[in-house]
Amino acid sequence: MFYRIRHRTTYRYEIPANLGHNEARLRPRDLPGQRCLSWKLSIEPGPEYHRERYDSFGNHIDHFSIQRPHTELVITAQSEVEVLSSRQLPLESAAAWDAVPGMLRAAKDAASLDARAFALASPQVPVSAELAEFARIDFAPGRPTLEGVAALNARIFREFKFDPGFTTVSTPVADVLANRRGVCQDFAQVMIAALRSIHLPARYVSGYLETLPPPGKPKLVGADASHAWVSVFVPGQGWVDFDPTNNVRPSDRHIITAIGRDYGDVAPLRGVTVGGTSHKLSVSVDVSPS
Repeated sequence: MFYRIRHRTTYRYEIPANLGHNEARLRPRDLPGQRCLSWKLSIEPGPEYHRERYDSFGNHIDHFSIQRPHTELVITAQSEVEVLSSRQLPLESAAAWDAVPGMLRAAKDAASLDARAFALASPQVPVSAELAEFARIDFAPGRPTLEGVAALNARIFREFKFDPGFTTVSTPVADVLANRRGVCQDFAQVMIAALRSIHLPARYVSGYLETLPPPGKPKLVGADASHAWVSVFVPGQGWVDFDPTNNVRPSDRHIITAIGRDYGDVAPLRGVTVGGTSHKLSVSVDVSPS
């Protein structure tokens, strides 16, 4: 599938902001099965400073600063992306989940060594006995890893309510777990925290969903906005994605922009502003097949 993506973010300040330093992680990743064919980032007013770099997870970052008074900041990212359909691994094909930690400790290949870091707690994703207990409902001894992950994915979808007004980007995982409500970011972080609490490597994936559903299919939650899902590592098979918000295994309708330990590593936009006092934020995303 080929997609055109337009992500527009507008900040309107109550009084002029004098200075703003910002980072954007909005360029779709180049990965096996996904290619960014074109990319343009427009910033109004034009920045006095703008450079590009990559972080330690391979995410593309635009770092820019506005160094004069402004009452509005508009950031528009436009891209064209090709996403290939990938063969879904059979759920029963993976190793038993309780064998994975030992396999990772013994492995010497680069992929497994990299995956070890994603089995640890991170700033927004804790590990705990409570989260381990939550996970083990779906992980009987000896169960194939992907079967257990798929069951956990489905349970979060059934038991948690999509409620955009309940959480913010800083709501703790424990609050989401206790109240069983939130948005895609929250469901992804609960699932990652549960998997890491039983020593399985899991990472946070940020991106988009196709805006227009196929004929006869319902529109998925998360379309017209940034979306988040989970990737779990299986030794010998690599990273396998799951979307607990929609209870699906991502394929060619999910477009990846950034990968990290939690939301803090992949936030589409973050920055520091001097002046401006309060501001109004509006975000619009359009993902359309081309």
